[in-house]
Amino acid sequence: MSKAKTLGELRGSEWESKAGRSVKDELRSNLTERLRTKETIFPGIVGYETTVTPQVINAVLSKHNFILLGLRGQAKTRILRQLTELLDDEIPVIADSELNDDPFMPISTEGKNIVAAQGDDTKIAWLPKDARYVEKLATPDVTVADIIGDVDPIKAAKLGVQLGDERSIHYGLLPRANRCVFSMNELPDLSGKVQVALFNIMQEGDVQIKGYPMRIPLDVMLVFSANPEDYTARGKIITPLKDRIGSEVRTHYPNTVEESMAITAQEAWTDRQAGQTISVPNYVAEVVDEVAFQAREDSRVDKHSGVSQRLPISLMENVVSSAEQRSFVMGEEPIARVLDIYNSLASITGKLELEYEGELKGGEAIAKDIVRRAIGQVYSRQAFDIDSATIIEFFEEDNSLKVPDNLKTEDLTDVMNAVPGLLDAAKSLSKDGNNAEQAVAAEFVLEGLYARKQIARSEERGYSAAEPDMGAQQTRQRWN
Repeated sequence: MSKAKTLGELRGSEWESKAGRSVKDELRSNLTERLRTKETIFPGIVGYETTVTPQVINAVLSKHNFILLGLRGQAKTRILRQLTELLDDEIPVIADSELNDDPFMPISTEGKNIVAAQGDDTKIAWLPKDARYVEKLATPDVTVADIIGDVDPIKAAKLGVQLGDERSIHYGLLPRANRCVFSMNELPDLSGKVQVALFNIMQEGDVQIKGYPMRIPLDVMLVFSANPEDYTARGKIITPLKDRIGSEVRTHYPNTVEESMAITAQEAWTDRQAGQTISVPNYVAEVVDEVAFQAREDSRVDKHSGVSQRLPISLMENVVSSAEQRSFVMGEEPIARVLDIYNSLASITGKLELEYEGELKGGEAIAKDIVRRAIGQVYSRQAFDIDSATIIEFFEEDNSLKVPDNLKTEDLTDVMNAVPGLLDAAKSLSKDGNNAEQAVAAEFVLEGLYARKQIARSEERGYSAAEPDMGAQQTRQRWN
């Protein structure tokens, strides 16, 4: 079916019956249909099925302007951008109008004049849904002119109108987002003056530009994002603006490691060269995501800043790159090892905001400690049924094992075989794996025992017996 090119061709179509339908009505109508057909509302958003998603749905069904409150890396912007999927595929607008005017109900003086002059010959343009999302990052230097508009003396002179005439306005982002979704990220960073302009146009539809009162009956869905610390505690949001935001939705980090791993698997770039698969054992992948959980619980990491979900995504990409680099150098099939996580600290340190104690110790030392604890947690879950007594006994007999860097991964089994019971323990993790997979599993077992402080590890000796616990030793002596 051909698209209407003029207002006359548009008359009698479904669009005439939709004249005056607000963007919030449009979102609500399409969302209702998706709910009835049980379609996924926010594809790719993992872990919010029973928490955030239902609240956002309620906000849209209520035709609310809403705000997402959450720490960095909690998919706030992604959710807001996906609201366009709830819009019609395209809508008709008056061609060449600045404010996306509805041909049947124009709001701008320019649009009204075009329709009055051209009637049914008014040219129609079609605005796709992807173009109906306008986003602005709030910064302290954003002005009312940027968001609402400003008087343009040159425009007024060309048109021969007074400065107070609406036709002399150079419109800002918000008016140009008429019949669209307008998103403001990091809302608390806006100056108070801009916040006042926002809530005035949200509720009353009027605003003052250079002292001239203007009424702009915009049709817009306003959505915001902010850090809860800035929004609730520091008084950066003026109360009337908070009062005009219909719904406040709190986002969160994944509740389980499984959810985090699903996000990482979805987002991380791990498919490298065509035809080449880089193997990542499930316990290595689990350690990658456990690192984020351990970092969020670490007292040396700033809780107010949070630990972004981008950390495990970047870490996984670096782990895969480390395995890839080793495969190029050693001429072997790439497989990720625990060693590759330690080689990827650069993707951790830049994402941790440290408290004073952490700053004193240093970012790299904190990252290593967090990785070690993550390995210990995963080891306790993945290898809880491994009999490690023989392995520990080997090291307690003053033996040590240094894993060389210049061997192929598959050849490490010969080195690991020196520790009684180690390869047998590795087989329970690698199942029917080849030599390389068994070597990687054996290394994980050793690192797990080290993380659980059952054996020690140093640059000089490699893996060795754990240092005796002096406190426990003294206790035994007292009882004996």
